[in-house]
Amino acid sequence: MDFKLSPELEELRRTVEAFAHDVVAPKIGDFYERHEFPYEIVREMGRMGLFGLPFPEEYGGMGGDYLALGVALEELARVDSSVAITLEAGVSLGAMPLHLFGTEEQKREWLPRLCAGEVLGAFGLTEPDGGSDAGATRTTARLDPDTDEWVINGTKCFITNSGTDITGLVTVTAVTGRKPDGRPRISAIIVPSGTPGFTVAAPYSKVGWNASDTRELHFDDVRVPAANLLGEEGRGYAQFLRILDEGRIAIAALATGLAQGCVDESVKYAKERHAFGRPIGANQAIQFKVADMEMKAHTARLAWRDAAARLVSGAPFKKEAALAKLYSSTVAVDNAREATQIHGGYGFMNEYPVARMWRDSKILEIGEGTSEVQRLLIARELGLVG
Repeated sequence: MDFKLSPELEELRRTVEAFAHDVVAPKIGDFYERHEFPYEIVREMGRMGLFGLPFPEEYGGMGGDYLALGVALEELARVDSSVAITLEAGVSLGAMPLHLFGTEEQKREWLPRLCAGEVLGAFGLTEPDGGSDAGATRTTARLDPDTDEWVINGTKCFITNSGTDITGLVTVTAVTGRKPDGRPRISAIIVPSGTPGFTVAAPYSKVGWNASDTRELHFDDVRVPAANLLGEEGRGYAQFLRILDEGRIAIAALATGLAQGCVDESVKYAKERHAFGRPIGANQAIQFKVADMEMKAHTARLAWRDAAARLVSGAPFKKEAALAKLYSSTVAVDNAREATQIHGGYGFMNEYPVARMWRDSKILEIGEGTSEVQRLLIARELGLVG
């Protein structure tokens, strides 16, 4: 087993690393403090082809895979997670459902612009009364036989990339009927931005990810063509599970990047900060903290790359994706806490990147499946049934 990146992936890593340090790092703090979406940075990411990394060239993609996406996400998150989650959600949740389940017409219509970063896509799954229990979807969609249109009603919450000036569509899950046993038939339907009856609330006031876009969505008799059904009717829930299995690898890569960024900033600060006549990095207490942080980030990297390699090769990866997501998100929180402690009072100041990292880390234990859900998935994959 070779854990080294291929020359092509190493070149990608270096390119994104340089972009993160030269373009993102000098500007993102101001966007973050203003709670402002960084359109110019996102446009540059589009020009670099980052939104098209795992998609075929025939649809405007770069012909890569989830390993390439993970490499890019890790490098971005070493500097800032708002930018990284914008890419992750745009690819894994916005464009990937179209690529995996869309018709040829749907792919031709949307994927080239999504891959170019000209428009962003979002995935409307979570509802006010249904997060981890996504099967409890209350949003409904009925097919009007007179107009051959879906009529959608409901609310979605915590939806990333759903209200930017360049958001082009939101794929929503909705109950479209009932199975013989009474359980809901959940389907996925494409709703273009600007569709009458589709309203986007003001941005949330969030603890972290302040330079990313997160909104609540409302659907009031929203009508879209029947052809906007994504995949098979009644298969929306199964499709969503597939999307989340893959997306957890991307989140694991992002969390690893945040954990490594905490190491980077701590090493830098420990060399510069002097106390009692010498750099604080000369103190064994600081050395041990940083060594443990590096150990955790390194192990998290091995975990997400293993899961990605399994996905790319066509091998089963559900358990490994859950393991990677669970471990890397835990490590991100741990490293952010330790990095803040190493920085002392300065770690509590927003001008230092570790302050952002501390605020951004906690959501990684919640989004795309809580840590508790990951443990359930791992237990089930081990043959334990509750």
